[in-house]
Amino acid sequence: MVLIIDYGMGNIHSVQKAIEAVGQKTIVGNSPSDLQKAKKVVFPGVGAFSDAMANLKETGLAQAITDYIQKGGMLLGICLGMQLLFEESEESPDTTGLGIFNGRVVRFLQKKDLKIPHMGWNQLKIVKNDCPLLSGINPGSFVYFCHSFYPDPKDKDIIAASTEHGRDFASVVWKGNCFGVQFHPEKSQSVGRIILNNFLKL
Repeated sequence: MVLIIDYGMGNIHSVQKAIEAVGQKTIVGNSPSDLQKAKKVVFPGVGAFSDAMANLKETGLAQAITDYIQKGGMLLGICLGMQLLFEESEESPDTTGLGIFNGRVVRFLQKKDLKIPHMGWNQLKIVKNDCPLLSGINPGSFVYFCHSFYPDPKDKDIIAASTEHGRDFASVVWKGNCFGVQFHPEKSQSVGRIILNNFLKL
């Protein structure tokens, strides 16, 4: 059973529908006890970093997610869910993230002709061919983005794929049993389905 964490930030239904479309049963949960029973966890989200962390701390999910990952549980963070796995964000300077990955989340710099938020289809530059999440994904494959902030890892070795929007940024990160994608696999059609299926097969 795949647990989708519902902490009040984002469209859980579309993620649930995408996972079930590749043949996996899901359960939506919002309590620490749900994580203790989960074989795999999907951590989606859209919205403000500070609001999300406040919700996670209030429900006890912040510590539960950290414990789950540290004990070897497989987790996939999507969009805001990925960003929350880092230490901090420029969006909310006084808010501490989960700190699973070292680094911070930063805003795209305003440049002429650069659209912010970064919204729509863009390409993946695969950095780590051995990343199991990207098995069967061709370099240059398109996925769907919608964000104004992106993760800037201190350890560049966790970057499994990057994408260019004014500059190269980490669009897939991977460290052991923990993965994060800045794009929305549930909106990325066939490529997104492959990525979700890769995670679910781990």
